[in-house]
Amino acid sequence: MKLPMRNMSGWGRYPVQQGFVARPHDLRDIRHLLANRHVNNWIAYGLGRSYGDTALNENGGMMVMTAWNHMLRFDETTGMLECEAGVTFEEILNVMLPRGYFLPVTPGTKFVTVGGAIANDVHGKNHHVNGTFSRYVESITLLVASGEVVTCSRTNHPDLFWATVGGLGLTGIMLTVRFRMIRIETAYFDVHYQRAANLDEALRLFRESDGAYQYSVAWIDCLAKGSALGRCVLMRGNHATAEQVRRIRQPLAVRHGTKAAIPFDFPSFVLNPFTIKVFNQLYYYIHPRDARKIVGYDSFFYPLDSIGQWNRMYGKRGFLQYQAVFPPETCQAGLTEMLEKLSDANRSSFLAVLKSSGEEGEGLLSFPQKGFTLALDIPFDDTLLAFVSELDELVIRHRGRVYLAKDATLTPAHFETMYPRAKQFRQIIRKWDPEQRFSSSMARRLNLVEG
Repeated sequence: MKLPMRNMSGWGRYPVQQGFVARPHDLRDIRHLLANRHVNNWIAYGLGRSYGDTALNENGGMMVMTAWNHMLRFDETTGMLECEAGVTFEEILNVMLPRGYFLPVTPGTKFVTVGGAIANDVHGKNHHVNGTFSRYVESITLLVASGEVVTCSRTNHPDLFWATVGGLGLTGIMLTVRFRMIRIETAYFDVHYQRAANLDEALRLFRESDGAYQYSVAWIDCLAKGSALGRCVLMRGNHATAEQVRRIRQPLAVRHGTKAAIPFDFPSFVLNPFTIKVFNQLYYYIHPRDARKIVGYDSFFYPLDSIGQWNRMYGKRGFLQYQAVFPPETCQAGLTEMLEKLSDANRSSFLAVLKSSGEEGEGLLSFPQKGFTLALDIPFDDTLLAFVSELDELVIRHRGRVYLAKDATLTPAHFETMYPRAKQFRQIIRKWDPEQRFSSSMARRLNLVEG
């Protein structure tokens, strides 16, 4: 079977790489693709919402798994959902929200697949309380390199399970997943909005209130300087009760608002330090100093999902999303140094997010650790890669790590320092995939598999 070669990228549109693309519809299709020796190796590809080269496979194969999107069974008493790995968070919410169930953990977009959520062990605004998505996963069914279908869990093939969680798709093709949903009374959230004048105040507010809020996040102004360095708007909240929204006729309804779309790539001059500085000032001051508001789940979790193709704002060259986590002992110094570096270099981030981070992720390559995380969207230019390398060194000095789901530039040496369990991960990969039928551009760049 002759497969098409196509240019593919992640959501940041950098890098763009060419590989063979296939869209399997059943198990027979997947096995047939793995048996095709004209393609050296494969990686699963979902909705393309990861960044960098995580799900890319230059000159290799990419299996687009969106046809594997069926929900198989649901237990109302336990909240256990079994579904195919290509089911999206949006599809789950559309079906389960009216029944009174919500995702236990979600990133900042609902346009992700369950398989992608596990492969990147996603976290969200509730990480300081609920941990990563994998905490709620009971079992994963994989097609491994031998062609065998294996079910792994914490007790059955635990080595494969913990290598798959956060394992960037390198253990096999995920077929089905069982995970727990959480019970809710409404689709709304009781959110506390509060401005913080600088980073010191923001961290203090997070620490003082983390026990009172299940969800917490802050938008942060990366261009502010001096006494205003790190000024931000904190958004902390809990699930709203039925009593709080008693005037809303259908408190569990899925409400789809009007979705605008960006029809073309913005010219590169549109997003520049001046325009982003103006936006940051407006965003900071339009929010009240201290107020509470009942908001829907879409506006609280997924504000950018209402804008189709929002990545076009960054133009044809795209952007790098960069996320780092710093441990409690160094987070104040690490975040301060990073913000000063961004501000001094006039590196504008249109969307910068600060969050509390809970305990260490359990997957061998899981990103989170206790402390604080900062996520940045930085427009691409010719000097950005060198700048990001300097950020990596800063993160290492402060004993942090960067999120592989958003990485495009990390060196093998930096990776080994940030992820000390990489050696164990490689051993498990060699056991289950000795011929390296599963690979990716990132895996080769970081020497997780041989080039």
